[in-house]
Amino acid sequence: MTTVDHLRQVRLGNLRTVLLALVDRPGSRADLAARTGLTKATLSNLTEPLLANGILVEEPATLAGMGRPSKPLRFHPDGPVAVGAEINVSHLAVETLGLDGETLRRVLVPTDIRDATSDEVLDRVAELIREIIPARPVLGVGLAVPGVVHDGVLVRAPNLPKLVGAPLAADLGLRLNLDVELDNEANLAALAHLWPRHLAGEDFVHVSADVGIGAGVVLHGEVYRGVSGFAGELGHVVIERNGVRCTCGSRGCVERYAGLDVILREAGRRRLDSLAKALDAGDPKALSAVKAAGEALGVGLATLMNLFDVPTVVLGGSYAVLHEHLSTAIQSEMDARVLAGGERHTTLVASPLGEFAVVRGAAGLVTRRAVQQPERLFA
Repeated sequence: MTTVDHLRQVRLGNLRTVLLALVDRPGSRADLAARTGLTKATLSNLTEPLLANGILVEEPATLAGMGRPSKPLRFHPDGPVAVGAEINVSHLAVETLGLDGETLRRVLVPTDIRDATSDEVLDRVAELIREIIPARPVLGVGLAVPGVVHDGVLVRAPNLPKLVGAPLAADLGLRLNLDVELDNEANLAALAHLWPRHLAGEDFVHVSADVGIGAGVVLHGEVYRGVSGFAGELGHVVIERNGVRCTCGSRGCVERYAGLDVILREAGRRRLDSLAKALDAGDPKALSAVKAAGEALGVGLATLMNLFDVPTVVLGGSYAVLHEHLSTAIQSEMDARVLAGGERHTTLVASPLGEFAVVRGAAGLVTRRAVQQPERLFA
């Protein structure tokens, strides 16, 4: 490595440090110097290009205690944004997110796409994205799908077989003239609880359901993906050897007992909001359906707890809505089956992000990369 290359890497590393500090909270140069360990001169040198390019803004001077008034730096309210998009069996969702973690706009459209072609789905996603993109620089698009992803292609998706094999990232990128990164929806929902704020600690499992069930496993503050990206396929953990046939070809998978479509069918309801109202009214059929799903989900989660030994389970998506009625059955099964259960009670919490965790994580994938690789901000 040449001296010039070395100095460039040092500068990018320092710039990354400053941006991460500003993601945490705004601050004056003096405050940033104290938090990052960089000198004020270095900070001025680093922040001037960010100010000139509309990435940061300097606020009016404020007096806090003795000494000179400080001028806090923060991400520019009209600065670059990231786009998140989610393709799921029963809905499409899009969101725009600033570098500071603030959501600008979000839209969720209920729709059944099981019979749609990849072109039909991507045309609709592109249309939704165009509707919410502001007149600001766009860093890129994170695209979430319910299946196994490799090199921008959906390679396995039992509930959306018509999308398998399509170069979804490349095709959406051509429609929008933007960089698109494809990832699994469960992993991105977990990421939304890590970036830009830790919402569930550094070790947890985030589990959510649509027709299928996905789990994002987080260990030591990072999403665990496994060697081939298959980690967290909770929906296809077998809980009954000769049970109900699953779309994946196996039998007795968790999602055939605890997926949202199964819960709705057993409860005699067509929509999640209707089910929630029935539960609040004490409808016996709805209560029985949710209890049975909670027991099945608890058995599957106990397997994950025994494998990964994490202290927290975050219930997201439809499970967050049903948390109050699901949690007792889930907890009972985990307490009986998790080996460490007697020593440490696994905490069950509802996601504060609810049904938007996936699409927020998809946008967060882009903002996180921009902060960690700051050269992208000037591309």
